[in-house]
Amino acid sequence: MAFNPHIVVIWATALATLGVYSVLYRENPVSRLCEHIFVGLSLGYLLAITWTENLLPKWWSPIVTDGQWYWIFAPVVGFLFYFIYSRRLSWLARLAMGLFIGTAAGQSFRGLYPLLWPQVTSSFKPLRATPSVAWPNVILHNWLFVIVLLTVLSYFFFSVRPETKPGRVLSRSGSLGRWFLMIAFGAMFGNTVMARLSLFIGRVQFLLHDWIGHYWHWLAQKMM
Repeated sequence: MAFNPHIVVIWATALATLGVYSVLYRENPVSRLCEHIFVGLSLGYLLAITWTENLLPKWWSPIVTDGQWYWIFAPVVGFLFYFIYSRRLSWLARLAMGLFIGTAAGQSFRGLYPLLWPQVTSSFKPLRATPSVAWPNVILHNWLFVIVLLTVLSYFFFSVRPETKPGRVLSRSGSLGRWFLMIAFGAMFGNTVMARLSLFIGRVQFLLHDWIGHYWHWLAQKMM
């Protein structure tokens, strides 16, 4: 019988899946071994991706092929982080941290602005019927959207004293906003649980169809 690497991959995947899920019974050396293998493979994959997609095209290639020699000082800035272990020279690490945190904050703001600003503008919805806005479905949806938006925002408004009349209004509105937040968080949690169940169902289908079903069919053909 010729060697088939696909069979080796199926058996290795099936045994690894059973080893990982054996932790559902109790903690055991097999599950820990599978976890360690997974973490090691993930770390190796991360190192390879870091080199091929970041360091090689953005650092090494500009130095070697494009003659941008000044990129050779980039690792020097990176090594400044290790001065955090020195009491006398820890200020060098703080310089590097300030540089990277400031750069990351600027890039994050530049990336979040086109993402968040359309959400701000889209929150202004028509609340009365017009020739282009139908009644009652669209208007009801818009009113519900605006009520949820204002009550949730009022929950995070802390600049008014609660003993004043506006403060009491904001307190009641904030209580309703908190209920809306709990509903949204519950939906997010349910979505997370369903995603985990989807992964589990995919593993069970692999074990029953690709592993057990495939070799049961092969064994039945051999016995005929």
